[in-house]
Amino acid sequence: MKNKRPSFIAVIDFGSQYTHLILRNLRELGVPAQLLAPKVNTKILNQAAGIILSGGPQSVIKNAMPFNSAVLKLPLPILGICYGLQLLANELGGQVTPGKIREYGLATLHIKKTSLLFAGIPKASQVWMSHGDSVTKLPPNFVAMGTTPALPYATVEHRTKPIYGLQFHPEVNHTTYGKNILKNFVFNICQLKPTVQKSWLTKISAQIKKQVGNKKVFLLVSGGVDSTVAFALLNKILGAPRVIGFHIDTGLMRLQESKLVNRALRQAGFKNLHIINANKIFFSKLKNITKPEVKRKIIGQTFLLVKKQAEQKLKLTTKEWLMGQGTIYPDTIESGGTKNADKIKTHHNRIGALVKMAEKGLLVEPLQELYKDEVRKLGLNLGLPKELIKTHPFPGPALGVRVLCLDNKTASRLNNKNRTITSVDYSNRILPILSVGVQGDERSYRQPLAISAPLNKIHSLHCLATKILNKHHNINRVLLAISGNNINLGASRAAYITPTRIALLRKIDNLVTQELKKSGMYYKIWQCPTVLIPFGTKHKESVVLRPFASREAMTGRAYILPIKIINKIVNKIRALNKVDYIFYDLTDKPPGTIEWE
Repeated sequence: MKNKRPSFIAVIDFGSQYTHLILRNLRELGVPAQLLAPKVNTKILNQAAGIILSGGPQSVIKNAMPFNSAVLKLPLPILGICYGLQLLANELGGQVTPGKIREYGLATLHIKKTSLLFAGIPKASQVWMSHGDSVTKLPPNFVAMGTTPALPYATVEHRTKPIYGLQFHPEVNHTTYGKNILKNFVFNICQLKPTVQKSWLTKISAQIKKQVGNKKVFLLVSGGVDSTVAFALLNKILGAPRVIGFHIDTGLMRLQESKLVNRALRQAGFKNLHIINANKIFFSKLKNITKPEVKRKIIGQTFLLVKKQAEQKLKLTTKEWLMGQGTIYPDTIESGGTKNADKIKTHHNRIGALVKMAEKGLLVEPLQELYKDEVRKLGLNLGLPKELIKTHPFPGPALGVRVLCLDNKTASRLNNKNRTITSVDYSNRILPILSVGVQGDERSYRQPLAISAPLNKIHSLHCLATKILNKHHNINRVLLAISGNNINLGASRAAYITPTRIALLRKIDNLVTQELKKSGMYYKIWQCPTVLIPFGTKHKESVVLRPFASREAMTGRAYILPIKIINKIVNKIRALNKVDYIFYDLTDKPPGTIEWE
């Protein structure tokens, strides 16, 4: 019997936060792909047309992930990305060493030799780096094809076999010709043909009908893009009588948000939404809590508690009803929900109890394979109002993860450090607060560096921020102080989530949002979190502005607003006379996450 024609690309998952962007790019090219474990049985690869080795948080030198090296002996084209390149070098006789400087963000790739992989791509182009280790000696029969200013082996390939390696990430949107590289690999090298795929609406409809059967679904509707689209989708697929939406007002919402959500969804034709006021219980559960992961888990657990109470009140039994959520793919990835990925932060919709429900088929998640931009397209196809669909992403834990908290012990320890970085040509200070980041596919929880400089230097400081973060591993963000006198006078204090702090952030967040809308900038950026930090002199509260540009939230860049608009926002916040300093976050992702917690 003849073997069937090769039909898919095998993606070996070493746990990169970007692995699923590889699959995302392949499906946009019309190429079927399967995500497989590093110890995959080679028999599974019988119908593979090629293999992609993903990036990952491990080091092939120190803690390499167990891998079936027989994969490299198969007569198939292989493309190693980041960790995948380092694995190729390590397994095939080259050398990998820890980098003196970790490299995150943009770099310029210079192609030295022609190659099938780089057909039609300029000799110089922008690529996205996220690595610590690097290849310092090539295996036998490998040649360097391209370099960056920091790397002599930014891209390599075998002299006679179709084996290629990239230290950068072609799957990331910020690599200008990344999709072209993947296209060359799957079509020119692996010889696959694109296939016509079903629309997401058709595919999801079939999945939901199969999973739900004759049951009904109640869905937690935050009012954000994801849950709103999920709610509309379930109404379309199952019909309104089989769907109930619960909007839980946690007390952590934006200004007038619950009223606006209710009005917008009713105007969109949905009358099966119940509003539940749960302010007291959320503030009670979060009392004296400071750690980001604990906050996120408590918020997720409290959602379930309030949901259970609502179920009992409406007499919704598990025999008749399943629970629904607007989970999208980045939620799963960043929560460490894929087998080899590091946990960056636990999304409220990915706490343990919900994961167990999903494993048992009790959780309906119609958007779980999609990214935010795909969700938005689907929402518009469903006829939802543009203002609902185009609204900025907002975390499920809401302002609860934008109000930073510290206990006395941590505040005292951080205040006593009070360090600067001498190699930076501006007055600076490592601030006595902590935030979550993602460095080399791993979670970081470190201090930010604040720089005092004129606002007109903001563009050059944005470029400098990447260099600082690549060199100094003890920080994970760079901020520009845009309001407030002498950051060295400020100190952090013990502070928790309280109605007073939430009310202050709610007011400031609304000022920022309204100014962005008035100026026409709101829809030009992906998101603009406003963060309240317990740091200062008089009020002991300060604000961080975080305008951000992205396509799918897995990577992105700090967005620099026009200085005129920044000044308007600063003046409005200062007029409140409630904060001491205002900072502008200049950090790309990686090494900083979009949210601070």
